Amino acid sequence: MSTVAERASAAGTQDARPASATRYSSSGEVVGSVELDASWFSLPVNVPLLHQVVTAQLAARRSGTQSTRTRAEVRGGSAKPYRQKGTGNARQGSIRAPHYAGGGIALGPKPRSYAQRTPRKMVQQALRCALSDRAASGQVLVVDRWALEVPKTKDAVRFLAAARCEGTVLLVLGRDDEVAARSFANLPNVMSVPGDQLSAYDVLVADHLVFTDATLPGEAVRTDAAPAKNAAGAAKAKAPAKKAAPKAAGAPGELAEAPEPAAPEASGPSAEGAADADAGPADADAGPTDADAGPTDADAGPAGDDAASGDDAVSGEESK
Repeated sequence: MSTVAERASAAGTQDARPASATRYSSSGEVVGSVELDASWFSLPVNVPLLHQVVTAQLAARRSGTQSTRTRAEVRGGSAKPYRQKGTGNARQGSIRAPHYAGGGIALGPKPRSYAQRTPRKMVQQALRCALSDRAASGQVLVVDRWALEVPKTKDAVRFLAAARCEGTVLLVLGRDDEVAARSFANLPNVMSVPGDQLSAYDVLVADHLVFTDATLPGEAVRTDAAPAKNAAGAAKAKAPAKKAAPKAAGAPGELAEAPEPAAPEASGPSAEGAADADAGPADADAGPTDADAGPTDADAGPAGDDAASGDDAVSGEESK
């Protein structure tokens, strides 16, 4: 508790900042980080509150079954040891009095309950203060999930070594993490507790807290770490793209000021074909001219007949 008090006094003048924790896989590899909920892991530590709640929790753990016998419950001593007067000794009524060897116990303990009534809000606030103290010192770890197929203590030791968990470790497990609980059961410095039974005392006696995504209290923001190989490949792929981009695209100003392409000059067979195509309507227009000339000849026909008839008449007169 003295360490917690020192941290609380040191953090009293500082503003609460969001705490973060490293996120591991069940094999001990770092897979990212987690920004912890500020309402659970970034509160100022209230030492008197922690003391009261922890004392009540320890008192509630006592069984209260101890019992002693009074002088009425000790066997024997029903007869007066000697007479009332004439012996020079103090008067005695039984050899089972508390001051006799083998006698009853005066004011000894009897079975009772040591439970103290603590408001629920105080218990929750004490738990948040304890979690905030451990998060401020970087003693909170997060595991995505326990992917252990069979219980093996070797896998549990390998995870603790990879995560650098030294001292007492508290595992906050879910109801379905039975394999993980059995894997860590043989380690004397590891304790496990269900997530819905976590208390302030359990947090304060542990040096490191290991949560899972399912048992982590509050709303956490997870950030996945990119693998080193993929990051290096992406850097190599981006380098040529940056060099080739100016050559392929060019400057935006140059594209805006570029002149429009000029129309190609007419030459070759294609030009002649175009000329013939343009000349086509002129010939077509000439057609009606010839057609109009036709009626002129046709009109001339009657004139010729009249002339012929006139010549015949003249020749007839001459013959007469």
